[in-house]
Order: sequence, then C-alpha cells, then structure tokens
Amino acid sequence: MAYNKASMLLSCILLLSFALLISVGESKVSFHKSLKRQPVLVCNKIYGTQAGDTCFSIIQAFHLTTTAFSTINPNLNCDKVFVGEWLCVNGFSI
Repeated sequence: MAYNKASMLLSCILLLSFALLISVGESKVSFHKSLKRQPVLVCNKIYGTQAGDTCFSIIQAFHLTTTAFSTINPNLNCDKVFVGEWLCVNGFSI
C-alpha cells in the first residue's frame, strides 16, 4: 500500500512538473509575439517654440501635414505646448 501511495505521489509530481514546463514554454512564445518593434524617429531639424506658438501655427509655418507633425513628435501634447519646447519640424520614422 505504501508503494502505491509513493508511486501515485511521484506520478502527480511528474504530471504537475510537465504541465508547468508546458505553460512556461507557451508563455514565452506568446510574450515574444506580443513585443512590437517601436519606430525609430529621425529628426533633421528642430524648432524651439516661442510665446504664442501652437501646433497649428507650427504646422503651417513649416508646411507640414498634421499626420507628419504627429509622427515626428509622438509624445507631444498640443494642449500643453510651452515656450522653449523643442519640436521636430523635419524628420521621418523607420
């Protein structure tokens, strides 16, 4: 009887170890799939904002589209542009 209990315990431990091994392997696969490559921004020209500047006025002054301006300044909050803030006005992302 003791032999059956020991063998049952060993079987359960092996089964749980195998299940843990499978779940760890699966989580690594899904983790790598969820990583998304961040675009690399290249800025060729910057502009320091001045009093009265808005995103719209900068877009017009440098003949940019809204999409292009947003792409090269991805973390910019146009509601909170401050004097002296450096903005990219000529660049691209790869």
